[in-house]
Amino acid sequence: MAEYDYDVLVIGAGPGGYVAAIRAAQLGLKTACAEGRETLGGTCLNVGCIPSKALLHGSEKFEEAVNGTFASYGIKTGPVELDLSVMQQQKLDSVKGLTGGIEFLFKKNKVTWLKGYATFEDAHSVTVAGQKVSAKHIVIATGSSVTPLPGVTVDNDAGVVVDSTGALALDRVPEHLVVIGGGVIGLELGSVWRRLGARVTVVEYLDQLLPGMDGDVRKEAAKIFKKQGMELKLSTKVTGVAVEGKKATITVEPAAGGAAEVIEADCVLVAIGRKPNTDGLGLDKIGLELNKRGQIETDHDFRTKVDGVWAVGDVIPGPMLAHKAEDEGIAVAENIAGLTGIVNHDVIPGVVYTFPEFAGVGLTQEAALEKAGGDKNAIKVSKFPMLANSRAKTNHEPDGFVKIIADAKTDRVLGVWAIASVAGTMIAEAALALEFGATSEDIAYTCHAHPTHSEAIKEAAMGIREKPIHT
Repeated sequence: MAEYDYDVLVIGAGPGGYVAAIRAAQLGLKTACAEGRETLGGTCLNVGCIPSKALLHGSEKFEEAVNGTFASYGIKTGPVELDLSVMQQQKLDSVKGLTGGIEFLFKKNKVTWLKGYATFEDAHSVTVAGQKVSAKHIVIATGSSVTPLPGVTVDNDAGVVVDSTGALALDRVPEHLVVIGGGVIGLELGSVWRRLGARVTVVEYLDQLLPGMDGDVRKEAAKIFKKQGMELKLSTKVTGVAVEGKKATITVEPAAGGAAEVIEADCVLVAIGRKPNTDGLGLDKIGLELNKRGQIETDHDFRTKVDGVWAVGDVIPGPMLAHKAEDEGIAVAENIAGLTGIVNHDVIPGVVYTFPEFAGVGLTQEAALEKAGGDKNAIKVSKFPMLANSRAKTNHEPDGFVKIIADAKTDRVLGVWAIASVAGTMIAEAALALEFGATSEDIAYTCHAHPTHSEAIKEAAMGIREKPIHT
């Protein structure tokens, strides 16, 4: 029987990788994790989810102080000024605390951190920083990186044409920021800099923002962001970006073709999506091919076609979300340990952390209708406005709604979509409902604390049965 250095070797220490490594170690497996970044946590903790939320939260506070929201509560302030360097430092402090926390958890659970990037030698061994390491099981959890826009060069150091990493680290508030891409990342970072004083223009190829979300949510998003002062150029494609000094010139034209237009900006954020990180892994050495989208295919248990090699997170099909990767990390470790690790990919919530927040889980109305063969009578839909929710109204947060889609025959909830200041937190209840196969009646007859934003979910569920109380 072959002797290995480790039972499990995880490649990558992002949300999927570090969770897989910790869970494997908890289950008694000798575990190592290869990570070449200086700190653990991957994109999410270092240049993604966590730093962006720090800036989103800080910029919300700034806007509240500037636009008179404080004054409406009787809180008087003097002249409000922005110290961007302090805001950026508190972001870095948050990142440092959390990445250091993972390093502590590695030590606590006896996970060995192999510092360096791993390349396969064969199905049971990799080279990390010139050292060959073997393992009975190898988990690929290398995450994703920014999708480049053909013909456009990103230079984060120069700070004119940047990707999400560069947009998180700007040392000045741009006068005019052009965001290429109307998805989650573009809208979140666009919101940060708009609140801090930038004029923001969003250029999106599709005819609506937030691809993949429910149609009503996408339409409402456009109204909300326009009301907040963002300029939206939908159904528009970027044909070129030229940089001269500290200024950029962006050439755009209608997606369907037409006259070109030139936009001048002093910062351009390229946020058109992310692509799996597989370069440099040496997958050819183990006979592992990628699918058409550059992803690694796995079975239900996260096994690849190569025995002993597994994969989770952004490198495999499914939404590129940290929490999806975390759940897969736990599941793959449990499967390797001989337990049953399962992820229900039909119940993965998605959240946009703007203000208000946009969140959803399960099917969109469009997908539910398509699944029903186009039969409108096969589904029931109910929307409850946040304007009629007492907590939202008291907090001066009237924007948004909760929407529930249910099966007309069984009453089973198929999807829940929400726009509210705390929609990201509210959606957890909906995810749990879907996981347990709840009906709208189950939600409607569950007592919700008053006054809370979550009562809007109860009222939307009551609406499926045509009896909401407050509308």
